[in-house]
Amino acid sequence: MSIRRHPSPNCDLTAEEIARWRAVPPAVAVDLGAPIRQPDPAIRPLSPPGRQPRLFGRAVTALCSPPDFGAVLAALDLVGPGEVLVIAAGGHAETAMLGEILGAQLRRQGAAGVACDGAVRDVGTLAGWDDLPVFTRHVTPRGPTSARLGAVNAPVSLGGALVRPGDLLLGDDDGLAVIPPGAVRGMIAAAEAKLRLEAAWDARLAAGTPVAEVFELPPTEAASADGDPA
Repeated sequence: MSIRRHPSPNCDLTAEEIARWRAVPPAVAVDLGAPIRQPDPAIRPLSPPGRQPRLFGRAVTALCSPPDFGAVLAALDLVGPGEVLVIAAGGHAETAMLGEILGAQLRRQGAAGVACDGAVRDVGTLAGWDDLPVFTRHVTPRGPTSARLGAVNAPVSLGGALVRPGDLLLGDDDGLAVIPPGAVRGMIAAAEAKLRLEAAWDARLAAGTPVAEVFELPPTEAASADGDPA
């Protein structure tokens, strides 16, 4: 068995097209629906709410077979500035796929973060870095035992969400969103419209407009004492 390395994807997106998504939180992105995908919310940021640095970058994927972490090592040299290492470890809880040493190397390479459907360790150190956001399903002290298997830059499942190399990942205190390249270009207008709508809701509520009017609720019906409509 060996580690398979797939070609890196080509991308015709401009830096400006990608950057427009920086203003869009995952909560707005996933509300837009398909083809934007939401990984399992159990994959959580290491830092507590209010202190989690935002994750924003394009995916380099590592498909692992724990306790083997060969794909993580093979992927590490491919992760450059603005890219997120996506570790697909099948939700494995007993073996860490990444810790302080590999995390430090990602920082030196300018990586944008880590999303792991598996486990990490050395979390006291990882969670203290404000320039490498880490999202993971599990934490464990046990390290890997081999480095011979896996695949790099293959399509993977991250908490049930398909991630292809080159997909854009957004992450904050609420969780993660995965945006395929076609949606990066095709859905940004809808995302920005949702941001404007939410800002308008907030402004109208702050000005004293009733909630039912702001959200255009249908008329309510009076209920009798037993709870049935009068």
